[in-house]
Amino acid sequence: MITLPGHLAIRTISGRNGDFNVGRLSTSIGEFVIKDALLDQYNEGKYRGDFAITEIRPSYYTNGGRLVVEIRAKLDSMTLDAVDNLTTEEADRLSNTETDPIDEEATVAASPSPRRPAKTRSSQATTDDEAPFGMVKTNPAASTSSEDGDAELFGTIWPLTSSVRLDTTVDRQQLRLQCARLGELGYVHDFKQQIWNLTTRQP
Repeated sequence: MITLPGHLAIRTISGRNGDFNVGRLSTSIGEFVIKDALLDQYNEGKYRGDFAITEIRPSYYTNGGRLVVEIRAKLDSMTLDAVDNLTTEEADRLSNTETDPIDEEATVAASPSPRRPAKTRSSQATTDDEAPFGMVKTNPAASTSSEDGDAELFGTIWPLTSSVRLDTTVDRQQLRLQCARLGELGYVHDFKQQIWNLTTRQP
């Protein structure tokens, strides 16, 4: 593992699995594509800091009938100091037609659908919304049901405290759902500390 100073440009792309982030890391030894799950916590922008790299390797995938070859770096961790807006040139270098890493992983695994542990919560939410006469909206047990769903979604870090550090090694789709849910609950991501802080409490 090596640690290098550099700049990480992150762009948010909308895909069939929802929004996801891709990055391009510029360092003194070269420029690398980053598609690690931990990027999905961050807002679009250009981050400056130190980056611990565990692996550098070529990667191949197909996109719209094209064979894409790129050099990727795998991050173990990063210490970030500042963030700026992406320039037009930087945004253009991170194409908005990038393949979602979830789809890449599914292709590599030769499986039509990747593992999604949090799917149960999503399915349950749909069932509740379609309950006869909308009883869930007035049912006193609804909050308990919501808490049960959150407990399943967040797993070992439930119940949540005022500061939350997500486990970025969980399933990508689950991590994205966790980030979205934290935003709904009034949490904001602190990119320097790499934790989510509660700023407002939802009724």
